[in-house]
Amino acid sequence: MRKIILYFARFALSLQKNNYKQQTMKLKTMIVAAIGCLLTANLNAQSVRETIRLDKGWRFALGNAADPQKDFGCGTEYFNYLTKANSIHNEGPYAQKFVEDNRWHEVQLPHDWVTTLPYAAEASHSHGYKTVGYKYPETSVGWYRKTIHIPNEDLGKRLMLRFDGIFRNARVWFNGFYMGIEPSGYATQTYDITPYIKYGDDNLICVRADATLEEGWFYEGAGIYRDVWLEKAAQVSVAPFGTFVYAELQQPYNEAVVHVKTEVTNSSLKTQLYEVEQRILDAEGREVAHVSGFTYPILAKETRTTDHRIKISNPHLWSTTEPYLYKVETTVKVDGKVTDVYETTTGLRDIQFTADRGFLLNGQPLKLKGVNLHQDHAGVGAAIPDALQAWRIKQLKAFGCNAYRASHNPMTPALLDICDREGILVIDENRLMGINDEHLRLLERMIKRDRNHPSIILWSDGNEEWGLENNIQGTRLAEAMREYTRLYDPTRPSTVANAGGTELIKGLDVKGFNYIIQNDVDNRKKANPDWKIVGTEETTGCGTRGIYFNNPDCKGRMVSMNRTMEQNYENIIERGWKFYDERPWAAGLFYWTGFDYRGEPNPLSYPAHDSEFGILDYCGFWKDEAYYLKAWWTDEPTLHLLPHWNLQGHEGEEIELWAYSNCDEVELIVNGKKLGRQAMPKNGHLKWKATYQPGKVVAIGYKNGKRTLTQTIETTKPAYKTVLKTDRQTITADGQDLAVVTIEVQDKKGRVVPDACPMLSLRLEGDARILGVGNGDPMYAGIDHPKELNCKTFSVPAFNGRAQVLVQSTTQKTTATLTCESGGLKNGVVIIVTK
Repeated sequence: MRKIILYFARFALSLQKNNYKQQTMKLKTMIVAAIGCLLTANLNAQSVRETIRLDKGWRFALGNAADPQKDFGCGTEYFNYLTKANSIHNEGPYAQKFVEDNRWHEVQLPHDWVTTLPYAAEASHSHGYKTVGYKYPETSVGWYRKTIHIPNEDLGKRLMLRFDGIFRNARVWFNGFYMGIEPSGYATQTYDITPYIKYGDDNLICVRADATLEEGWFYEGAGIYRDVWLEKAAQVSVAPFGTFVYAELQQPYNEAVVHVKTEVTNSSLKTQLYEVEQRILDAEGREVAHVSGFTYPILAKETRTTDHRIKISNPHLWSTTEPYLYKVETTVKVDGKVTDVYETTTGLRDIQFTADRGFLLNGQPLKLKGVNLHQDHAGVGAAIPDALQAWRIKQLKAFGCNAYRASHNPMTPALLDICDREGILVIDENRLMGINDEHLRLLERMIKRDRNHPSIILWSDGNEEWGLENNIQGTRLAEAMREYTRLYDPTRPSTVANAGGTELIKGLDVKGFNYIIQNDVDNRKKANPDWKIVGTEETTGCGTRGIYFNNPDCKGRMVSMNRTMEQNYENIIERGWKFYDERPWAAGLFYWTGFDYRGEPNPLSYPAHDSEFGILDYCGFWKDEAYYLKAWWTDEPTLHLLPHWNLQGHEGEEIELWAYSNCDEVELIVNGKKLGRQAMPKNGHLKWKATYQPGKVVAIGYKNGKRTLTQTIETTKPAYKTVLKTDRQTITADGQDLAVVTIEVQDKKGRVVPDACPMLSLRLEGDARILGVGNGDPMYAGIDHPKELNCKTFSVPAFNGRAQVLVQSTTQKTTATLTCESGGLKNGVVIIVTK
């Protein structure tokens, strides 16, 4: 109603400013919009659908994977939870009589308990030497408890609990009743809790997660590391993830036929008559199409599917440069009364993988400029809040990235929403290949959950299955999974990332190649001209940010392989991009990886605990290679020199200076001496040799013969101050939003000191908390996540001139002041306001 009043208030104001004809036209528009608002308000008033985030108010404690008595006696009762439903004799954490959780830690989701654990040389190499796993039973099981009040008014509704992701082997109880178990740490779990509810009272949710067994070969964390939701709906309503929206589009794209398949569930105890209506709304909320259906009977406990076809004229297409989103509003009626209004956000676009033109988006070739990523960030581990997910995507876009491959598991749902909004193309990946219930239920669950996202262009059924790639079983399995994938979604092709085998790849829609050095892609394409090809992984060759010389005392850091002639190739990152850019039939590539991540520190070992192949480091600070990609992936003028010029201890040595740039030519001047002007090869780099002495290096970039860019690097003065910069000054006080604060160690002239590593002491004043810290150092052995919920102080060393702090708040209209102190340096301060 407020919207209607505002519409007519604006109209009254316009009477003073516009002529009669304009007023009349505007009035018609306002009336239509007002009627739409009134109808929507009326529908929503009758709908009982409600979705509540349950991320706050959890209690947490470590259990024990080896000793049930130390695991709060779990399962030791005479009638345990697998024997009888909610036995009155049960006394473990799943029982409501359990009271020991008053000594447990208070935590907020998403939560990864591994972030607070120490490192150890004997711990798992692939999981970053964190003390979790079968060697550490006392830190590999975690218990969570939370009570929620469910009012009497909810009686007669259908209530569901949804967990977006729990790592791992998660058992869930509600009011002492065992709901079920999900072995995979990447699957969404949904439980109907309706029969178990105590209305008008508090109700207990209990979760036990067991991370003893690794599911991947990379850092995975442990615990409820994604969001939890309580969903309320009518007894006759849309099933969880019950819509499938897709469009038929053909050039010149002046019309779209939108299909809306809807699964409706009747959770009541009698047969009902129901009807489904569909409205399509544009990005401004205006109705662009509407269709009603017939009335159908639906049996008690039955789920039925309806299928609507809706035409839209002149659809606004979704693309990477204009990610336009529509909303489909599905209304369910029983006996003419609205029982449910279910919203699906989607986009209309035409995608094709072709054998001759690569990937086509809306009929035009578009080269995929992608990265692979794990869900992992400094300070929070796998428990990445939505706001930090969005920040990470924007860092990738800044150097021209337009595509994301989820490695090697289904993505968190919020991240897909972000990719939809930001125009990032996605390969959504299944965790494990197979065709029996254990495998197909996970494949189906991923696709049904994610298939409405316009950002997804390709399903990946698996990754580097060495035991299948070179035998006939692999081909059979790939073909079978391809067809199962089509059953769940006939609108997108599927792939498997191939490490070099010759058989499994034959059964794929799109051939995914991991590393051209392992796959003779050119000759295989020549022998199979009808193949559709994408580079699912290609190496960046990156190393540790700011490290240019190997130091035997720092075995956890490494010089970029791009500068070491690794694999007999200079600047390996060029090799992959040149290959896929020069071949029109290739869809593009996905570099390994976008960010550094904890675990898999190959080719190093402890004390290294992070993989260093990120284009950005673990905090998202740029490495040199990010500028190489920015030069060739964007049209923004770019000129970057490396290494920095704080090379103390190397005076008199010959140093190779490189330039990454998209200028036509670059000239270099070292300490006043001109070293020449060189033409920049396409997708390449330039280099000069100079004797190192402290001073100044100047690079001048030319475009069409004219001087357009200048970059200067200088030997800085000693560290003098810390300077704090925040990605935003104002954050929402909801415990979900956050500010990403960058700490720079600068000299008196305000230049970042690229080899400074002082210890920093952080102090936060005001109603906010330090969520986590980081510095990008792959061998930093300190804890980067506070154990207490409302952390106000923390310490971390800067690494090569930089560190990062994540700040959150739950209190509105307050000011938080973050101060960074470091012995002998001028303190840095940043103020963050909450709303």
